[in-house]
Amino acid sequence: MKTDERMIAFGKRVREVRKGKGISQERLAEMAGIDRSYMGNIERGEKNITLKKAYEICDALNIAIKYLV
Repeated sequence: MKTDERMIAFGKRVREVRKGKGISQERLAEMAGIDRSYMGNIERGEKNITLKKAYEICDALNIAIKYLV
């Protein structure tokens, strides 16, 4: 699958917010119910995740989805 610039931007925002909250990638993955390596793929924009998964990440970060898109 070809990487989409929107997926990369989404992943960067997830990483920025996560780091801003002082949460490790491993901890965020655990909080969102996602495998840690899959979370890494999301943050690098390598995975086209479902809307449900995006909301689970938002719930774990305690933010509205509008802050990631």
